[in-house]
Amino acid sequence: MTGPDAVTVLWGPVASGERRAAHTTLLRAAAELTGSPLHRIGLAHDPGGRPRLTGSAARLHVSVSHSPGARAVALARTPVGVDIETVRPVPALALARRWLAPADADWVGRLPAPDRVPAFYWLWTQKEAVGKARGHGLAHGGLTQPLAHPPHWPPPPAAGGTPALRALPGGTGAACTVLPTGAGPHVLAVAGLGGPGTPVDLRRCDA
Repeated sequence: MTGPDAVTVLWGPVASGERRAAHTTLLRAAAELTGSPLHRIGLAHDPGGRPRLTGSAARLHVSVSHSPGARAVALARTPVGVDIETVRPVPALALARRWLAPADADWVGRLPAPDRVPAFYWLWTQKEAVGKARGHGLAHGGLTQPLAHPPHWPPPPAAGGTPALRALPGGTGAACTVLPTGAGPHVLAVAGLGGPGTPVDLRRCDA
């Protein structure tokens, strides 16, 4: 981690076995961050399916996500959530109208048709990441979590070299950001309860 309050995110492509690859990535990252031998760290799940580390890394909060061809993990000292989605053709406006808040659907509908699919995933990944950080996923209003829509699409890259979490509208305590993944077909978002301005140590792993 870049500091005591940073969020560490590792992501990368994977040919197959995305779930297993994500778990392996998580355990290796936990061993590196804690300086503990890998065999002293375990992975368990709460009754609702939320992953948690055991053993010498038990104090870290973690989140795991996988999508066809990719996986991502996040680790922090405060609750954290991560979501990665592989962009593929979907009826973006219809899905936004069905599942998201009216303001989100209106925003997607105002965009040119070619931009609607990536914009939908931009919204979805953040909502899922925030829900994971809060511990309830997309239930309990997760899909209608307000987000600040960028005035221009695509959003400009964040200023500075280190990404950071941004406050959400409404002062709910959670903060979130979409992270750069290059030109590939993936959208990656991370959220946390450590407050806006929390730095994100983003790492790509190809193994």
